[in-house]
Amino acid sequence: MKNLNEELAQSFIDWGIIDKDLSWSSRLVIIAAILLFTYVCVLVFRYVVAPAIKRLTLSTKATWDDYLFSKDMLRGFRRLIPPILLYMLLPLAFSDEPHLLDVLLKVCMIYLIIVSLWVVCTFLNSLYNISIEHETLKNRPLKGVYQMLKLVAVIIGVITAVATLLDQDATTILAGLGASAAVLMLIFKDSILGLVAGVQLSANDMLRPGDWITMPKYGANGEVMEVSLTIVKVRNFDKTITTIPPYALVSDSFQNWRGMWDAGGRRIMRSINIDLHSIRFCTDEEKNAFVAAGWLDKEKAGEQIVNLWVFRMYVTNYLKNHPEVEKSLMTMVRQLQPTPEGLPLEIYCFTNTTVWPEYERIQAAIFDHVIAIVPQFGLRIFQRLASGDLSMS
Repeated sequence: MKNLNEELAQSFIDWGIIDKDLSWSSRLVIIAAILLFTYVCVLVFRYVVAPAIKRLTLSTKATWDDYLFSKDMLRGFRRLIPPILLYMLLPLAFSDEPHLLDVLLKVCMIYLIIVSLWVVCTFLNSLYNISIEHETLKNRPLKGVYQMLKLVAVIIGVITAVATLLDQDATTILAGLGASAAVLMLIFKDSILGLVAGVQLSANDMLRPGDWITMPKYGANGEVMEVSLTIVKVRNFDKTITTIPPYALVSDSFQNWRGMWDAGGRRIMRSINIDLHSIRFCTDEEKNAFVAAGWLDKEKAGEQIVNLWVFRMYVTNYLKNHPEVEKSLMTMVRQLQPTPEGLPLEIYCFTNTTVWPEYERIQAAIFDHVIAIVPQFGLRIFQRLASGDLSMS
C-alpha cells in the first residue's frame, strides 16, 4: 500500500496537479480537501450505502445476512474508510516531508489495524450468532472456539502494529517470539488448555449448553449455562453459579444427564426392606384370596407358593400397567443381598417424563401404593424400633 500511495503522489506531481515543493498554505488546503473528501465518503456510506445494504438483507428470507451485515458490522466498515483514504492521500500533502509523512502513515496504519481488529471480532460474533441458531450447531460449545479465534486475531494485530512502529518485518518479530514460546505458553496456559478441552468436548459431543451435569468435586449439580474458552458456567438447582475450567471436564469425571432427556424417561431405582420373618409359604386361604383378587393364576394355586413371590409378581404387573411408567424401557422388581435390616426388594423402572416435580410425584405415588399393600400379602416392612415404640409396648 505504501508503494501505491507514493506512485499516486508522483502521478499528481507529474500531471502538474500539485507542486513538488508545497508551501504550507497549499499544504493546508490539500489537507482540508483530503479531510473533506474523507468526510463525504463516510457520509455517503452511512446514509446511502449502509441503508441500501440493510434494505437488501431485510428483503431476503435468510437470517445469516442480517448478522453478517448487522449494524455493528456496517459501523465497522464505515470506520475503515478514514484510515484507508488518509493513508492513500496524505502523500499528496507531505510528499516533500518524508519524516513527517512516515509518522503520519504509521499512525494511519495503526488506526487501520485497530479498526480491522474490531471488524474481525464483530464478524466472529456474527458467525457465533449464526451458529447458535443453526439446527446442528446450536447445541455445540462453540463460544470457546470463537474466543480463541479472537485471541489469535488480536495477537496478529499486535504483532503487525509493533512491526509497523519498528519498521520491521512481522516474521522477524514472530521469530523473536518463538524464543519466548515457553513464557507465552505459561501466560496463555489456561487459554490453550481451554481451547484443547473445548475442541475435545465439541468433537466428542460430551457437553452442550443446557445439559444437566453433576460434578461433586466442584460442587456442580445443575444446568450448563455457557461453555467459553476459560470457564464452564453451571447454574445449580439452588440458583448458585459454579464455574469449572473446561480442561477439568476432560481430565476429571462428570455425569451428564442428557441421555435421560433424550430417552424421555427418568429411572426409579429404590428399594424397601422386607422383614425376613414375614416371608413364608402361603396358606390355602391366602391362595384362594390371591386368586379371587386376580394376583395369582388358578393353576398356580395347587403349588407351594411363597408370599414374597406373589408380591413381586403383583408389583411387576402393577408397574407394567401403570400409565406413567415408560413401557419401552426396562421394568423389573428384584431381590438384593439380605442385610441385618431385612431383604431389600428393589423397584427398577422409568417414568415417562423427565420433569423433576412430575418424576418425584410418580415415584412417591408408586411407593405409597406398594407400602400400603404389603400387609395384604402377609409381609412386613422392616423398621427399627424408636423410643416411642418401646414406651408404647
